[in-house]
Amino acid sequence: MNDQHDAAAPGKPELRFDSDRGSSRPFWLALILLLAIVAWMGSGYVFPSEPPAQETVATENAPPSVRVRSSTAEAVVLEFRSEGQAMPDRDTRILAEGAGEIVEMPVAKGRMVERGDVIAQLDDRRARSTLDQAIEQRANAEREFNNATELFNRGTATQTRVSETRAALAAAQASVVAAEQELADLTITAPFEGLIEALPVSAGEYVSVGEQIARIVDNSPLTVTIQVPQQTHSRLQVGQAAKVNFITGQEREGTVSFVGTAAQAETRTFLTEIEVPNEDRMIPAGVSAMVTIPTGEAQAHFIHTSIISLSPDGHLGVKTVEDRHVRFQRIGIVKTEVDGIWVSGLEDEATIITIGQGFVRDSEEVRAQTEEEAGQPEDTAAQSDAVAQSDTVDASEGAPATPDADTPGTAMQERAQ
Repeated sequence: MNDQHDAAAPGKPELRFDSDRGSSRPFWLALILLLAIVAWMGSGYVFPSEPPAQETVATENAPPSVRVRSSTAEAVVLEFRSEGQAMPDRDTRILAEGAGEIVEMPVAKGRMVERGDVIAQLDDRRARSTLDQAIEQRANAEREFNNATELFNRGTATQTRVSETRAALAAAQASVVAAEQELADLTITAPFEGLIEALPVSAGEYVSVGEQIARIVDNSPLTVTIQVPQQTHSRLQVGQAAKVNFITGQEREGTVSFVGTAAQAETRTFLTEIEVPNEDRMIPAGVSAMVTIPTGEAQAHFIHTSIISLSPDGHLGVKTVEDRHVRFQRIGIVKTEVDGIWVSGLEDEATIITIGQGFVRDSEEVRAQTEEEAGQPEDTAAQSDAVAQSDTVDASEGAPATPDADTPGTAMQERAQ
């Protein structure tokens, strides 16, 4: 059929692609686009834009910023505190000095007795008979001695006879004294005023010599005993006032009555006693008590435990700012309280770092900002610093700038005794 179609139009010219009027149009469009791109890329060299202004690079890093607080030393009363135990003034076991049956016990356990009150009466019938016999023998010995003396004066008796009768009289007198003492021993009395704490026997029982009859406790006054460490011993002396808080809730004023001079070998502490009045006998013996003894005054600064640091050699201290530079200051604990501690070792006026001290070194330059300028209360600043710091080695002595090894608050709560 193609042959037929070609043969059917012998006079029509042959159609070719390159002879079409619109066939060259994509070529020119591509060429124009290429020239436009080349012209745009070359425009940067022909008409260069102005270079951007370069920012000035600081040659030095800005010093770190810390929060500081101005502190002024105040007079603080030095106190020694120690826990002790209240002991009775006298605590005595009453023992039988004679043997016999108890015929009477006029007292009961828990009763107050006065000095000389009868606690127990033993059977004394035999002792009275022995005393009567001793009295008669003494009277007979006196007559013999008198007769011998009269005969000697008349010259009818010898000196030997007089000496023999004198010896017999002395023996008879000694027998009377012994019999009287034996009789007295059968009446058991209270040696001092106090409370019958124990009464292990009762009427009708037979007791031997040395057996316990009763126990009497006198807790007026009380004696509170404490142990004093070596470094505090020199600050205590007899006569000092003391405040005693008993575990039962009572509070009394006392006086130091004894300070030991020989330390215990195991603890190296000295026994000290405080006498506390107890006229109403309301405070029982044996209870625990906290003793506070004022020992003088000292100038100290009040700080929070969170800002305390440890130097590499283990010394406690705080960091201050002087002339825009950090200074590590060693401190000593003077007194502890619930919300902080009083420390010595600083100047009367000190600028103490409260936030950021864990990230700066000794002698390092810092930018100090007061808590008033920052608008942050001191308590909040201390809490924020305690959270921000991780307890690691202190950087104050040339070590890398890492957080301080701050001592825990519980270690500070141990009062510097």
